[in-house]
Amino acid sequence: MLCASLLLVGIDLTVLHIAVPTISRQLLPDATQLLWIVDSYPLTVAALLVTFGTLADRWGRKRMVLGGFAVFGLASAGAAASATTVQLIVARAALGVGAAMMMAATVAVLRNVFPDRRERTLALGLWTSANSAGAALGPLLGGLLLRYWWWGAVFLVNVPVVVLALAAGARLIPESRDPAPRRWDGLSAAISILGLGALVFGLKRLAEPGTPDALGTTSGVLGLVLLGWFIRRQRRSTHPLLELSLFSDRRFSAATLAVFVCFGCYATLLYFATQLLQLVEGYSPLRAGLALAPLAVASGLGAVVAPRLAARWTHRWVIAGSLAAFAAAFAGLAGTLLSTARPGAPASAALLILAGLGAGMVMALGADAIMTTASADRAGQAGAIQETSFELGSGLGIAVLGSVLAVAYRLLLPGLPDGADARARDSLGATLDFADTLGTRAEPVRYAAQQAFAQGLAVAGLAAAGMLILSAGAAGVLLGRNRPDDPIRPARHSLAQRRCRRG
Repeated sequence: MLCASLLLVGIDLTVLHIAVPTISRQLLPDATQLLWIVDSYPLTVAALLVTFGTLADRWGRKRMVLGGFAVFGLASAGAAASATTVQLIVARAALGVGAAMMMAATVAVLRNVFPDRRERTLALGLWTSANSAGAALGPLLGGLLLRYWWWGAVFLVNVPVVVLALAAGARLIPESRDPAPRRWDGLSAAISILGLGALVFGLKRLAEPGTPDALGTTSGVLGLVLLGWFIRRQRRSTHPLLELSLFSDRRFSAATLAVFVCFGCYATLLYFATQLLQLVEGYSPLRAGLALAPLAVASGLGAVVAPRLAARWTHRWVIAGSLAAFAAAFAGLAGTLLSTARPGAPASAALLILAGLGAGMVMALGADAIMTTASADRAGQAGAIQETSFELGSGLGIAVLGSVLAVAYRLLLPGLPDGADARARDSLGATLDFADTLGTRAEPVRYAAQQAFAQGLAVAGLAAAGMLILSAGAAGVLLGRNRPDDPIRPARHSLAQRRCRRG
């Protein structure tokens, strides 16, 4: 039941990607709004996971999970009925609230249902894999739905699943609470949410036409200041909302960084590829979903074979090598986009398989290293950080690399015919919509826009490859020679806790 909930969360993380070209042609969002449509969901999940985990300990975990299902279902219906870009962004954020409620409480439910450590480790592994499987299935499911229905069907399909989940969850999920729950620090929660939102808003302003304005710069600086305040407050608190002392162990930090960067690039690859296949190559949504199937299958296969490879060559080298392989796939895709002769389907599938294998291995071993490096009494906090790294990586990856693509597209797009306004240069969907009004003059504009998009996508792909190479180097250095199941020593506590022990 709990794996099904996370499968649904994973599907909604990527199912919209296949509908982005259709949405961009019908709702006509600008480049920044298009990024918010995709990003409002994972960023909301990342911002609220830890907060809802603490509240679930107080209010009841079953109640939190079922409440999350209800919010998720209502938000899905609202997203399907959205008639404007703003309505869709708000509905996607509400979907993130429901997903965060489900994800935050299920970690504690699993620990309560499976007291045996070996069973619990297996259960957590299956539960985490459901998220990756859902993310891989999202584009294929979205393409199938878009073949027969309108773009809102990718959200509406959640509603019957939620109804069944509420009925089954009421019977199957046991209620539990923490007998000594941690104090909920509402101020820290508000600071983290506002800081993350302000930082992402500032990043997205960079993608808008013209030079960076005062609002975007101020927002970005304010976000950094608030996040710095949050970190300082957590280090001094005797009951921190997020146990940042876990990052004092370099193995934990390296594994979290690997998951963060890898899943961010994986989600961004899906986001980019669906637009490339449909808006440039002319694929239907279903055909685009099928074309991405090798990526999904390879990701699952990589997660399966990763533990055997790690047993022979250690987590350190498998994670570092897999990140490097993922970077090579991104560089190869960028090279094909910059070449005049586009590769055939076999070559493209080979690059997607390489990317999927590398990403699957990193996400499986990185998640395992995060959970097994922490001691048993800190596994809950480690799990929250693990899930946050997945969702935050997805949101920030698309925000940063999507902004790179948006800026590169505007710089590479040649001059448009008379009658084009600034909005026509803002995104490929807007340019193609303008081209449709030109009649016989449309084809040169359409071709120039598609070429500019492909070249901008290559620039963003090279940026992603650079990020992956840097994280591969960090993994090779920081993971060290220690076994991943050597727990973090419990002597490492927050500053306030050390002061208490000194008297």
